[in-house]
Amino acid sequence: MSEIFSPQRWANNLTLIMNAAYGAAPERFPVNVPALAKDFSAQRFPQEPIALIGGDSLGDFDGALYRGNKGWGIIYNNAIASAGRINFTLAHEFGHYLLHRAAFPDGLECGDQDMVRWDSDYRQIESQANDFAATLLMPLDDFRRQIDARSKPTLEDIGACAERYGVSLIAATLRWLQYTERRSVLVVSREGYILWARSSDRALKTGAYFRTANRPPIPIPPNSLAARSDLLEKSRGQIRHDEGVWFAEGCDEIALVSDQYDFAISLLHLEAAEWRPRFEDEKEEDTFETMMRRMERR
Repeated sequence: MSEIFSPQRWANNLTLIMNAAYGAAPERFPVNVPALAKDFSAQRFPQEPIALIGGDSLGDFDGALYRGNKGWGIIYNNAIASAGRINFTLAHEFGHYLLHRAAFPDGLECGDQDMVRWDSDYRQIESQANDFAATLLMPLDDFRRQIDARSKPTLEDIGACAERYGVSLIAATLRWLQYTERRSVLVVSREGYILWARSSDRALKTGAYFRTANRPPIPIPPNSLAARSDLLEKSRGQIRHDEGVWFAEGCDEIALVSDQYDFAISLLHLEAAEWRPRFEDEKEEDTFETMMRRMERR
């Protein structure tokens, strides 16, 4: 039986081990998840170690944790082309091993959305596995040294961190949103509609967010870069929007359209704003609804 630790506690314990072993050596990052998972599990849980890590055909699943005759196995879908996505999948499944194998003695299978939905109200065990993976692969103290909490990064800046940590651009952006002091929003869209969105803490507290769970699909603004591929150069672009495009206020949009995965990434930077507490009898208003009303008046 494994200790009852939080995802962050497990990841931080492993980070201390790796910091002691590597220090500031170049090979500290990206984390070699297969080697770490096998070595650590063999020492800490010799009766049920991780004996196998590799790729296989998983159909619609990105990764899986299976129990075998000689221990546990972590499998990633060998159809995945992105090395960063594979690395995060391996760390995600390692998190399931440490956190959830007692509750799921036969193992778990995880789809692609399980790797990118970090919402607190999403399936709890998947959120926990993602928290573990993000904390293990992208320690905040190191990430802050790459991008200051007050900086206004481009996707190239975050992409450099993604390469450093061996993760996808989306995973690195989500991690940056967890500590930034800026008001910023990540929007992932496909075929003209928002798939999901994530706001930084300051953006969320000032009403800059999109609700996507259990709601009809939200169309992306027609004047956004995500909708105007003709304004992009080599699938990338940056533009300053006036109020009424993405939000009731102006913002900078940095966009990337991925032909490989058939979606668009928009990183929206807003200016500073004061947090205004909401009274209990005040109706909470959706940012998208506000934007649409302003567009209709125009």
